[in-house]
Amino acid sequence: MYPESDYLLLSGLQHLRFCPRQCALIHIEQLWKENFFTASGRVLHEKVHGGAGESRNHIRTERGLKIFSRKLGLIGQTDAVEFYRDGRIIPVEYKHGEPKPDTSDEVQLCAQAICLEEMLGSSVSEGALFYFKIRRRISVPITAELRKETEELALRFHHLVEDGLTPKAEYHKKCESCSFIDECFPESTGRNKSVNIYLKRRLNEEEEISPAL
Repeated sequence: MYPESDYLLLSGLQHLRFCPRQCALIHIEQLWKENFFTASGRVLHEKVHGGAGESRNHIRTERGLKIFSRKLGLIGQTDAVEFYRDGRIIPVEYKHGEPKPDTSDEVQLCAQAICLEEMLGSSVSEGALFYFKIRRRISVPITAELRKETEELALRFHHLVEDGLTPKAEYHKKCESCSFIDECFPESTGRNKSVNIYLKRRLNEEEEISPAL
């Protein structure tokens, strides 16, 4: 169990799952850069959190709930939580884009479920992800495997922040969508190396064919 003073932002799990360096830049170095993707996501979440709670078809929906978990040492805010008459509780996370190839969205949702279980004393066995780009809601079972991955990632998150060390940059294709690409310069470890080699070769060729003065 973590004391309240050690709580970290729940959103950091998604950052860590996407890229440890990005996570460190945000949560250790306290940096933030916005691009089209982050701005679109921010506007979407502001709209969702700003909406009022509602009851419809025997489902009570609460938005922007403050949540925390002593077990995970995390604190955050939900997009929406659905309370069903039969006792089911389903956290719903809204995403601007489309499903990702990794489990970063599922881990974030699972952490919300664990927070709700601790706070409400009820079991949460299912969550949902709604992707606006494809206009589709996807049900996510909160399985033992997903819980284990979430708990392990939360532990890694705490260790990363406690160590206070920002990992070195490594270029991957996903870096192109990261708002930190200009500050991080991940291309220097891969793509730009070939560009530099090409430019040096071209300069050498020009020197060889240039007439002597």
